Amino acid sequence: MVEENADQKNPENWSGPQKILVILAHPDDPEFFCGATIARWTRMGHWVEYCLLTRGDKGVRGELVDRQALSRLREEEQNRAAAILGVDKVRFLDFEDGYLQPDLAARREVVAVIREVRPDVVVTSDPTNYFHREDRINHPDHRIAGQIVCEAVYPASGNPLYYPELWEKGLLPHEIKELWLTLTAQPNMMIDVTETWELKIEALKQYRSQIANLEEMERMQRQRRSADSSEDNPRYVDSFRRIKFK
Repeated sequence: MVEENADQKNPENWSGPQKILVILAHPDDPEFFCGATIARWTRMGHWVEYCLLTRGDKGVRGELVDRQALSRLREEEQNRAAAILGVDKVRFLDFEDGYLQPDLAARREVVAVIREVRPDVVVTSDPTNYFHREDRINHPDHRIAGQIVCEAVYPASGNPLYYPELWEKGLLPHEIKELWLTLTAQPNMMIDVTETWELKIEALKQYRSQIANLEEMERMQRQRRSADSSEDNPRYVDSFRRIKFK
């Protein structure tokens, strides 16, 4: 069931500015999955940081390229896109694109970031969603990134007996308030992002290495309006599965 809130201007119902950490697999994932929501949050005065588990070094369309050069290009594209959305910081963990595994080493790296940043809210992808469209298989890195993050959030990041070497480095346990899953088939939270949809499109235009036809991308993004709106009066919505911890 989708969460209802009487205050449509503030469906999150946060009492003040939040520190939000977006942890996803690849450059361009934040913008494609929830870029308009990120722009909405930064406009509202919330602090947003990205943590990308890879640099997207296999993001090609069938051609052979130098992976290091591609990684540098995608990092540059990601930084430009994040700046358009008002994101405060972007960091990369340097796992190899396409080879993510939900192992203890990856979990440790994410726990370290969560303990360093100490966010109120973490955003990641839904690890249970294998088929996010009728004509597409979800990239395994998307699912696995979500699994790594979920297992870092609970039980590891807030428990001092997990990764005691992080405590010795000053990275003390931290429990977040909320976890938001994007790219989900089971949403319970809908955010009206009509006012920031054009910013999302502008951010996506930075990914020339990934988008062959920018005009077609724009056309497709504008077609993603909600069913209760029209071409003349479009409305755009981002959907999430929101988990509030007590």
